[in-house]
Amino acid sequence: MRLVSYNIHKGIGGRDRLYRLERVVRVIEHEQPDLVCLQEVDRNVRRSQKERQPHLLARHFGFESAFQLNHRLRRGGYGNLVLSRWPISERHDISLRLGSRKNRAAQVVAVRTPAGTLRLCNLHLGLSEAERHWQMGQLLASPAFRKLDGLPTLVAGDFNDWRNSLSDGPLPAYGLGLATTPPSRFRTFPAWWPLAALDKVFAGGGVRVQRAHVVRDKLARAASDHLPLVIEFEIVQQRSGAGAGSGQ
Repeated sequence: MRLVSYNIHKGIGGRDRLYRLERVVRVIEHEQPDLVCLQEVDRNVRRSQKERQPHLLARHFGFESAFQLNHRLRRGGYGNLVLSRWPISERHDISLRLGSRKNRAAQVVAVRTPAGTLRLCNLHLGLSEAERHWQMGQLLASPAFRKLDGLPTLVAGDFNDWRNSLSDGPLPAYGLGLATTPPSRFRTFPAWWPLAALDKVFAGGGVRVQRAHVVRDKLARAASDHLPLVIEFEIVQQRSGAGAGSGQ
């Protein structure tokens, strides 16, 4: 099974600043994913020609989709999008907004893969380290996330974690290890000269990551200001009952 995690920057190139959603589509197509976690996906926004990107992307790939609108603009807005080759049996939106700061949120979905149900989380965290650690605590303590305890789990997205401090935070205590390690091999931002490993994937609860890499070709460097991550994994056990983080 293959997952792509990608901050698509609304389909706007990181250097040329041109709106070309087709470049993003080609980057994703080339990786032939089963699951896609996208951040900064526009819907009805002028800068992206008022296109409904969640609808366009889901239709193009023929995947099930779950869109989470995080940031409302005067017209339209943008947020997170999960695309899945397989049925999505549950979907939950979890607010990660701290006070009056920019709205942040996480999606948690249950995906019925051929190897069993997977808990998949797609998120985009804040810019300060204290905010990010608070957000991870909120996510892991939320009833919507804990409802799916015991399932194999992937947490993917744009963590904005340039110091890589979350790899020693609450995620490992919950049984979720960093799959994109060492960070020096997974630098994704800025796309044209990647210096920081902002995009990450954590895995646990019966998920075995077989291979992980960053797409660094010419098209990926142009399509967004982030490079995409690709994770190849298998579900090695389908657990029932309470799992990691259940307190048992």
